[in-house]
Amino acid sequence: MPSDAVFDVPRATASPPPHLEAWTLPPGWTWGNEALLQGHRHYQEVVDALGRSLSLVSAPNASHSEWILQEARALAHRNHPSIPTTYHYWASYEESRRGPGYLRRWIGGETVLSRIARLGPENVPVALQVLREAGSTLAYLHDTGSAHGDISANTVWLTPGGRLWLLGWEWVLTRSQIPDGLRPNLLHAPRPPEWTTLNVWQPTIASDQWQLAAMLFTMLTGETPPERDAPPLSLLRADCPQALAAVLERALSADPAARFPTIAALLRDMDRHVNVRQVMITPEGDELPPALDTADARLRWATADDYEILSPLGDGMFGSVWRARDLSLAREVAIKVLHPHIAKDDAAVARFRREARLAAQLAHPSIVPIYDTDSRGDIVWYTMELAEGGSVASLIARSGPRAFEEIAQQVDDVLEALIAAHASGIIHRDLKPENILIDRYRRWRIGDFGIAYALGDEHAGSSGTPSFAAPEQLLGEAQGPATDCFALASIVYFVLTGVAPFGDGSGEMILARQLADTLPERLSHDGFPDALNSWLRHGLASRVEERFADAQEMRIEWRQVVRSIRRAEDARPWWRRLIGGTQEDDGENVQTRST
Repeated sequence: MPSDAVFDVPRATASPPPHLEAWTLPPGWTWGNEALLQGHRHYQEVVDALGRSLSLVSAPNASHSEWILQEARALAHRNHPSIPTTYHYWASYEESRRGPGYLRRWIGGETVLSRIARLGPENVPVALQVLREAGSTLAYLHDTGSAHGDISANTVWLTPGGRLWLLGWEWVLTRSQIPDGLRPNLLHAPRPPEWTTLNVWQPTIASDQWQLAAMLFTMLTGETPPERDAPPLSLLRADCPQALAAVLERALSADPAARFPTIAALLRDMDRHVNVRQVMITPEGDELPPALDTADARLRWATADDYEILSPLGDGMFGSVWRARDLSLAREVAIKVLHPHIAKDDAAVARFRREARLAAQLAHPSIVPIYDTDSRGDIVWYTMELAEGGSVASLIARSGPRAFEEIAQQVDDVLEALIAAHASGIIHRDLKPENILIDRYRRWRIGDFGIAYALGDEHAGSSGTPSFAAPEQLLGEAQGPATDCFALASIVYFVLTGVAPFGDGSGEMILARQLADTLPERLSHDGFPDALNSWLRHGLASRVEERFADAQEMRIEWRQVVRSIRRAEDARPWWRRLIGGTQEDDGENVQTRST
């Protein structure tokens, strides 16, 4: 089968790579910190003048300029939630010193293959979600008269916010638009039997269906199915519904004629026989039916016709978070539901509602907006903007510690949000990596303001994550702005190192380390630049009076740290740094983001 054996698994690259070195970005734009190479395409993060993270898609091979133009044109006319559309195409002109390449949204998260390698086989609800959303995307594509031809665990991406994206669009073109002799590298992609028999790469509606089913087989078992005679899925995965197993086994038939006539027909058959969404038929009134004994069932009953509950996003001390679709406004949101034992406390619920309304008034770009709060029976929830990039905790778990320059502006923005909140008399009390959420433009935003403040007094002395709690919080003493400052310093240490400053364990163990003034390892060995080391020591002081008094003071010193580190890393002569804050080298604009 024709293939040039290009490395098709996404891998990080230098930022920017050699083929982009001569590019000049528009004024106010900067190169981002992330970049991926997959097959014949390079994906480089760029930050536009509005601070949004975008993906610059380019071809490392200069002879592929016409190919990438055709890909950009085709994507510009696609309209599906799981297909990234073209924002802008940069042609190659000598005057602009950039191009060819196109811009689309930056897609965070990871491939299905990376997720399986990290977490093992998926649970059935997630697999069903992928089948539904990827199948819907392919059904849309097939209706336009095209087939994909490269459906695999490497081309399907899942974001931390639960969204699915289908990539590999360079192959969804006519044969005349793809350079001669090039085909997808199927080393990590399932290969339909008819391709092997004929020794061809010939995408069809039937081959897309086989590849989709093969990817679901891999998600559920951790193994790629053989091209023929795949073992019964029900034997490999006991909790897989028999109806789902039957649907996938038919789609994996070696004979294309034995498969479903279309992917749309596959999805209809699945919906008829597999209980993907629970339909709640309940008596009148607000009393919770006793049969609804699971969190998702209770939430579906409570939200009734207002929201479609899509998938769980996380679970914490105070409640669980769910991805949902607001049916009245046709948008996706996040719903946080209080745990039942908290929802039974009328005083806590009343205060939660009051403070959630107050938090909703904090209209700040670095605070996740709260849309609404409501209840039914003993189910209490609020809706907020969906953080498509997940949380800082999931970012570190997925990608490891981050570089200082990557987080410099993000920390400054979070501190600005804390200044606004403290000025309104709101102390968060539960800042932790799980509560620093990331939006679609990769900006950090504080979540859970309302719930943390509302329940702070009732839960004094405890924290969802003791590793990031200040000593006065673990002791149950009075808490103020300095409590949030301690938590943010702990988060910065965690993001830079991948570990909490005083380790993990019970609140008592962590408190003992804090009160013993046992410095974290990197601080005790001067593992950071001096300015950063001093800032972290100041923020992590066990005594409140030795700590930053408030977020304003903390932000002023943080900016001094950023300037100090950037000055140390700036190789320009002192007299050029004195002229201005913009680095210029032979006319190329390499501005850094202002702090």
